Parts: sequence; structure tokens; C-alpha cells
Amino acid sequence: LVSYASLADLNSRLDSPLPMERFRPNLVVAGCEAFAEDGWRKLAVGEAVFRFAGLCARCSVTTVNQKTGTRTSGEPLRTLATYRQGEGGVVFGVNLVPEKTGVIAIGDKVTVLG
Repeated sequence: LVSYASLADLNSRLDSPLPMERFRPNLVVAGCEAFAEDGWRKLAVGEAVFRFAGLCARCSVTTVNQKTGTRTSGEPLRTLATYRQGEGGVVFGVNLVPEKTGVIAIGDKVTVLG
């Protein structure tokens, strides 16, 4: 999961902004502060409930433009490394595991439960 606000924060630090698709998130949320998702321990989306499994460590795939297949000059990892370090390296977004499965859809309300 990644928030639009987190991507906006990162893009404000880059010479060329990146699209969300560069990070391949399964869930994207709006209406929160940048990196708020780092502190969410449990959330409901549609009929599903997810629990926080950790910050998402990023690999070099984020440096590849998915449309052209070309690799960038180390961005966004170089910039993220200046302010988003975790145990597994450079982090951006969070990993979640389902506690309760169910149907989710674009536009579903996201409720932070803890």
C-alpha cells in the first residue's frame, strides 16, 4: 500500500516526477498525510481487513521505466535513501497481510483500525 501523499512528497524531491506505477502497489490511498501509512497497524478496505506486515523495502526495479524498459540513473532509490531508510534498506510504502478476505473496489473507504 502506498499513499498519493507519499508519492507527492517523493516527487517534490526529484528532478523528474515518477508515476505511482513505478512502485507497483496493490492498494493506493488518498486523503492522508505523506507516510501516514507507515503507522497504520490494521485497516479495513471494503469487506477486507489487513494488518501491517512491515515497511516495503525497495529494489532496483523501481529504477526501470515500465513503459520503455530503460533504467534511470538510480532514481528514485538515490533520493529515497536520503530520508527513507529501514531495516531492509530503502523503504517506500508498506506491506500488508489479510486478516479477513473480502471484495474491495476502487473508491472503497479505507478505515484505519489501529
